[in-house]
Amino acid sequence: MKLIDILSGSWEVWIGQYFKNLDQTENRSQIGGILHNRLPILFWTLIWIVSVAMPGYGGEEQELVERLAAGSINWSRWVVQAKGVGTPNKKDNKSKTHDVLVVAKQKAVRKILEIVKNIRIDANSIVGDYANESDVILSKIESLIKDAHVVKQNYLSDGTVEVIMEVSLLGGFSQLILPQAIKQIGSIKTMAPTQGKHSPFTGLIVDARKIGVRPAMTLRIVDENQKEVYGSAFVSRECAVQHGIGGYATDMAFAQNHQRVANKPLIVKGLRTIGTMSPVIVISNADASKLRSSSEHLSFLKKCRVMIVVDQ
Repeated sequence: MKLIDILSGSWEVWIGQYFKNLDQTENRSQIGGILHNRLPILFWTLIWIVSVAMPGYGGEEQELVERLAAGSINWSRWVVQAKGVGTPNKKDNKSKTHDVLVVAKQKAVRKILEIVKNIRIDANSIVGDYANESDVILSKIESLIKDAHVVKQNYLSDGTVEVIMEVSLLGGFSQLILPQAIKQIGSIKTMAPTQGKHSPFTGLIVDARKIGVRPAMTLRIVDENQKEVYGSAFVSRECAVQHGIGGYATDMAFAQNHQRVANKPLIVKGLRTIGTMSPVIVISNADASKLRSSSEHLSFLKKCRVMIVVDQ
């Protein structure tokens, strides 16, 4: 039996007993006191039931969302969202809801394209710069954006239609945008830990709060001598395209429990960034040496098993 079913059953029993007690109450003036004492319990119990009944409901607060005038970029889910609004033509009484919906979708897609063009590829370039190099590239980007899908739509009483549309930055978009320096990497032979040694780490978490990290399509982690310990040369293109080069969160506990880094992540502290609001993170030489110490670590880096914890 599911937890929500158990809770629902308990809830029904409690409600039944509650009203039975009311019926047995000789002094009806006590009803107000009972309501006053029990309603807060009713309210908070209901809130708790809803939260456990909706998987992922609580995770949204820990996701990194960059809010812009045209919409938003959710860097934890690697998606762009934008809202479009279509209004009926008051001069045309034959204006159809379908036509208004089409207009709303077109406006949302245009906003998504505007956002996408300003997405950072790395510390020095944005998607718009890359698109301007070739009409073919721009055409491919526009084609991918047209695949955006509706995640919410609302019909107002005056005939207005509001839609929120979403497009993924993974898959085809990443394949097109990610630098060619990110190549497919073959399998890495790992060695089982010898007796007495700690088991290998299963992922990497960088605590990059309060150092001004700015997410981008690519990510670099370097030591204090600016030697790269994670970046284009370390990841498999297939993994980066399908899952993103790294995951982002705004809560350490959320990152530690994320499936991306499995059950035993190595946690390191980001010391600073190279440049202002940059996706290049500096960690200590000591932490960098841990990452370089064994083939097991190269294996999880290849699979992009990296989480960055940042400020919202």
